[in-house]
Amino acid sequence: MPQAPDRTRGIGELLRDLANSSTELLREEVRLARLELSAIVGNVARGSAAVALGGVLLLLGGLSLATGLVLLVGDQWLPRDRYWLAAFVIMVTTGALAAWFAKRGAAQLSPSRLAPDQTLETLKEDKAWLKQQLTSGATSN
Repeated sequence: MPQAPDRTRGIGELLRDLANSSTELLREEVRLARLELSAIVGNVARGSAAVALGGVLLLLGGLSLATGLVLLVGDQWLPRDRYWLAAFVIMVTTGALAAWFAKRGAAQLSPSRLAPDQTLETLKEDKAWLKQQLTSGATSN
């Protein structure tokens, strides 16, 4: 839509061109945002699948390790091949370890640990400063 340089345009025409250009710019920005979001969603999906697969493989490896420990303890350290006792000892040990991790994780997720303490403190300081500025400005007039 280039105009001839010698022609003067009225304010209405300029506003109409501005509105049309702004609309087109907004449409292009929305299109770009959609493209970027679809790329991000694709990356998140692929990353989540990889993490899930890694978790399943880690779980299978942990089960294999626990089975091996049961066999080792039952064969080597317990009399007369008491595998049930070895399995019980391994279950109690891993259960205690799991409970310890769960308690520690729950403590990390408690609301008091998740609060942005420094931000809250600076907001309180800003509020006090603003209140002081407002009261000192009101009394100086």
